[in-house]
Amino acid sequence: MITIRPAGERGHAERGWLDSWHSFSFADYHDPHWMGYGPLRVINEDRVVAGAGFPPHSHHDMEIISYVLEGALRHRDSTGGGSVIRPGEVQLMSAGRGISHSEMNDSQTAPVHFLQIWIVPDRTGIAPGYQQKALDREALRAGFALAAAPEGENAPLRLQQDARLWVAWPAAGQTLRRELRAGRRHYLHVARGVVKTASGTLDAGAAAMLESESILELSAESPAELLLFELPAA
Repeated sequence: MITIRPAGERGHAERGWLDSWHSFSFADYHDPHWMGYGPLRVINEDRVVAGAGFPPHSHHDMEIISYVLEGALRHRDSTGGGSVIRPGEVQLMSAGRGISHSEMNDSQTAPVHFLQIWIVPDRTGIAPGYQQKALDREALRAGFALAAAPEGENAPLRLQQDARLWVAWPAAGQTLRRELRAGRRHYLHVARGVVKTASGTLDAGAAAMLESESILELSAESPAELLLFELPAA
């Protein structure tokens, strides 16, 4: 079964310096039907004006992924981690038993557009940590490339959960076909562009939830950027 959620059904917050769309309940947006999808708890699509951002604040026991679509995002955290994240790179911060961090637009002239993703870990109280990697652009254009997975798997980033994140950048007219592991559920988020599936068309911000499906097949109507999460079954 494939369930599609249109982009416009997400929660929305406008704060002047921040324009944010929430795939799941977050802050002032609360919908009991959309509290997450398994351990996938947050997908926020954020646009932050030049020179602004999220000042230092704390989290614990959460895997937090930052994925930049346009612009540059400057990260600092209490472990000493710090860098600028740009398109084609992924940051994973394990909040563990407690971490303070800031995420600021690195530009004083241009906005930054990014996704912040929260995944509930399978263990609490671990040591906090920070990882950042550039993804293989050729692999992204060829199909779904593995970006994050549990330790011991051949993924750029180590995730503290039995979950995996694949990323793809199909060109207009390109068809992607991926086998889906049995006994798992999958969540496809369209970050950019328009793709067509057998169950309908998804534009930027839309999602497809796949339960008991063995194959994901789609075609890109325009250049697209896709995030596919493999998650434990309900």
